[in-house]
Amino acid sequence: MKNSLFLFFLSLGFLTSAQTFGPKMVKGVVTAKDKDVTGVVIQNISTEKATITDFEGNFSILAKLNDTLVFSAIQFKRKIIPISQELLQSTTITIPMEEFVNELREVVVNPYNLSGRLDADLNVLKLEKDVSAEALGLPNAHQKIPTQSERRLQQATYGKFNLGMILTPPLDPIINAITGRTKMLKNRVKIEKTYARTQQVQNLYVDSLFVTELKIPFEKIDDFMYFCEVDPSFQKMVATKDELRIWEFLMQKSSAYRENNDLD
Repeated sequence: MKNSLFLFFLSLGFLTSAQTFGPKMVKGVVTAKDKDVTGVVIQNISTEKATITDFEGNFSILAKLNDTLVFSAIQFKRKIIPISQELLQSTTITIPMEEFVNELREVVVNPYNLSGRLDADLNVLKLEKDVSAEALGLPNAHQKIPTQSERRLQQATYGKFNLGMILTPPLDPIINAITGRTKMLKNRVKIEKTYARTQQVQNLYVDSLFVTELKIPFEKIDDFMYFCEVDPSFQKMVATKDELRIWEFLMQKSSAYRENNDLD
């Protein structure tokens, strides 16, 4: 009888210990005043497991006593939460986040011991010699280097140079036109130019602006830019080189993109 009671209390102790120190699914919600809490990353750095919040800021992650959770997002300050016994016993925990504001301190840059006065600094500053093609006056210095697709199109259109082409026109352009190769290469060049312009627009703005201002998830920025690219008015907008008008266009398209992809 004594042995049975001893085993019972011993098992009860192990069970209590497992409930106290064993892994448990911690559930909670991330909150922030007037800010989107979708996609906040929660990482358990003790187990190297991670998850993200849903549209309402809810999350759940497996953790045990003394684990450490790190909450991070572009628009919020990083927050570190150690897992205590009280948190493990809570049904739901609430994690308030603070907005991240990038404030730059005053910085004085003086890499070449310059005074800021042009007449004095010209005698101090030593510039590297300009050995560019333009400075050397080389022929075709300002000519744009064609892409691989453009070179292939030129070759398909004019053919390869050979000694007899003056007397006998090359047959390659004719064959390429008949087979459709020339048309295919023209379409490829057009697509590459369109994509290059789209990349130029994307490079005008940092990724954090797409996430915080346009509400486009980081992993969907490229897809959003393609959504803009297929709009005929986008290319006309890019041609204006007006960054303000382009940004207003992106803001309008972002609303349509979020609605089409159920991101709001």
